[in-house]
Amino acid sequence: MATRLFESPAYPTVPAGHDALYPVHRIFCVGRNYADHAAEMGVEVDREAPFYFLKDAQSLVPSGATVPYPPGTENYHYEMELVMAIGAPVFRATASEAAAAIWGYGCGLDMTRRDLQLAARAKQRPWDIGKNVEQSAVMTALVPAAEFGAVGPQRIWLSVNDAVKQDAHLSDLVWSPVELVAHLSRYYHLAPGDVIFTGTPAGVGPVGPGDAIRGGIDGLPDIELTLGPAE
Repeated sequence: MATRLFESPAYPTVPAGHDALYPVHRIFCVGRNYADHAAEMGVEVDREAPFYFLKDAQSLVPSGATVPYPPGTENYHYEMELVMAIGAPVFRATASEAAAAIWGYGCGLDMTRRDLQLAARAKQRPWDIGKNVEQSAVMTALVPAAEFGAVGPQRIWLSVNDAVKQDAHLSDLVWSPVELVAHLSRYYHLAPGDVIFTGTPAGVGPVGPGDAIRGGIDGLPDIELTLGPAE
């Protein structure tokens, strides 16, 4: 019988209600899902269809963590996001099936090596080295979708060292959570363990060692991250 050459890490988890944990298997991220953010990045929203990139599940860290400033960058950015968690298998979903597949919502930070992302974009190369960064996907506990209510009026905000940098509403999303699940399920068999970061509003910017990031969305736990020294 073959044996593993080394031990594999377990899937990371986030709290999901009383004494429950939600294992995170895949992290899908939506690009340019707020028009104002696309404008500040010097691009336009593609309103024909959303587009995606992925982060490794092992990049997940819990809210409240302190993580080192990552290597290879001099322009590390925060991006505050609504995150949704899939709770049922879904493939080629209708709108009603997509809505039923959303188990719950949380706050997330998509931390980004912006200088490396933009350098890759300029050469029409993948963004992985700028986006799929170790300890760059931060999540809070999840709130069931029924408790959170309809997505739209909630405020989404982020501060750095108590100075507000991002301030918008979920109604500013170009593609709604239901539309995203319906579209993404054309290309993937979505299942419990899949989470989707839905994009960030305008106001992204750099942070450095010692900075304290805090953000929130009405009806969800606040998210916090502190940057430590570079390794």
